[in-house]
Amino acid sequence: MAVTNVAELNALVERVKKAQREYASFTQEQVDKIFRAAALAAADARIPLAKMAVAESGMGIVEDKVIKNHFASEYIYNAYKDEKTCGVLSEDDTFGTITIAEPIGIICGIVPTTNPTSTAIFKSLISLKTRNAIIFSPHPRAKEATNKAADIVLQAAIAAGAPKDLIGWIDQPSVELSNALMHHPDINLILATGGPGMVKAAYSSGKPAIGVGAGNTPVVIDETADIKRAVASVLMSKTFDNGVICASEQSVVVVDSVYDAVRERFASHGGYMLQGQELKAVQNVILKNGALNAAIVGQPAYKIAELAGFSVPETTKILIGEVTVVDESEPFAHEKLSPTLAMYRAKDFEEAVEKAEKLVAMGGIGHTSCLYTDQDNQPERVAYFGQMMKTARILINTPASQGGIGDLYNFKLAPSLTLGCGSWGGNSISENVGPKHLINKKTVAKRAENMLWHKLPKSIYFRRGSLPIALDEVITDGHKRALIVTDRFLFNNGYADQITSVLKAAGVETEVFFEVEADPTLSVVRKGAELANSFKPDVIIALGGGSPMDAAKIMWVMYEHPETHFEELALRFMDIR
Repeated sequence: MAVTNVAELNALVERVKKAQREYASFTQEQVDKIFRAAALAAADARIPLAKMAVAESGMGIVEDKVIKNHFASEYIYNAYKDEKTCGVLSEDDTFGTITIAEPIGIICGIVPTTNPTSTAIFKSLISLKTRNAIIFSPHPRAKEATNKAADIVLQAAIAAGAPKDLIGWIDQPSVELSNALMHHPDINLILATGGPGMVKAAYSSGKPAIGVGAGNTPVVIDETADIKRAVASVLMSKTFDNGVICASEQSVVVVDSVYDAVRERFASHGGYMLQGQELKAVQNVILKNGALNAAIVGQPAYKIAELAGFSVPETTKILIGEVTVVDESEPFAHEKLSPTLAMYRAKDFEEAVEKAEKLVAMGGIGHTSCLYTDQDNQPERVAYFGQMMKTARILINTPASQGGIGDLYNFKLAPSLTLGCGSWGGNSISENVGPKHLINKKTVAKRAENMLWHKLPKSIYFRRGSLPIALDEVITDGHKRALIVTDRFLFNNGYADQITSVLKAAGVETEVFFEVEADPTLSVVRKGAELANSFKPDVIIALGGGSPMDAAKIMWVMYEHPETHFEELALRFMDIR
């Protein structure tokens, strides 16, 4: 039954709700069988779906969309096939906890026109893996391709045993129907991939939402970088699917000493360096009424040149604008989602990073940034770049389009086609979205007594005759300078001499502090700490009752940790750890 109005949408939600309730009781084994069958079907349809997406949207490159469909099916399956998403995830008998996974329910899937089939495949698969249902709101410009991808996954899932209405979609999408879906009381989560307006609407719906922010990826190329690899990587990434991936490079900032070499490399490998009126003409078509001109999105470089009123060879890979202004007045400084690239010059590495920071803050905060450097011999630059960039993905020597989606150039970066940008980008997560974000976790916590502990020395000697044995341990441990802390009575009556004589005979230098009183004051303890600082002992020995022992402990802390404040030591805590 087609969904073209709110009444039909409500009927769809009711059917999907019933299917999800049934699916929520499936075992991990059943779910994994469905997950595998759906992934295989999507991978098998990768080529016709790619052709359909390009034909309908008028964006991108068929071959590259084939790769994205393959990534969304095979790579996602391989990454998550063994992940537990049903029932008991873990059980800790020691601490008495059990962690149990539950599905979220019905997910609203917002799909962009730039990546329609791959995004639909990805979101369908991770929903199936987590026992959720999903209803898609496709972009009007790619609705047929999006819904076909969803249907292929659904039919394969049904054949593998899934309920028949587990995946649904809007056939005639509109702003009204998208809003109705997002605000529907039975929708439990919105998984939004799209433009800033759609993502903002998702977060304003009053429902839990996982959205993605805009990208404006800057690339810094320093003087230690492998220029051939850097330029090749940027070209491969920026031209992939005609630049529609949100993580793709939007600007390169090149250190002055290698700027000319980088420029020449771009120019000799398919980059067209815009000159004079050509640069102004492209600047005028990048933005329309202050926003990205949809006419250039996903178009080849030569068509963008035609829109600007001049011609370039059809073999041209990207149009490069050498610009200087790093603010919103410069069209090349914006996210362009096309094979157009800004190129900036920086006097040194620090200035290059500063410009990259500004570009990120202007339009891509939280998304992705990239650095090309000698990562093995310049660890301090990698660390500095990582510290300064407010982006969730900081890629080193990596093509951003392929690197940002994960599992290709660094296998610890989770594979995903929905890239969270954290609070910087107005998102709820700052990592690549995966199955773990689509489950509720319950923790069963059994009653248990809190752990107690009592710290003791490694050896305790007591009763008459134990002193020589205890001192022998001090000597055999290799100590050379001993500070004895005691009170005046024990010192005057020769008890301290019994210790110092043994230690001196063994070649251990000694110093005695004997001003401890019955109730030691802070001034006395500080005086003992001053003696320790001047004498530099490697062992402190307390002789006497509680007062010398307490005083010696505080002297030891003040000696070895002079930054410690006594007032903090005097505070009472419930847990002494």
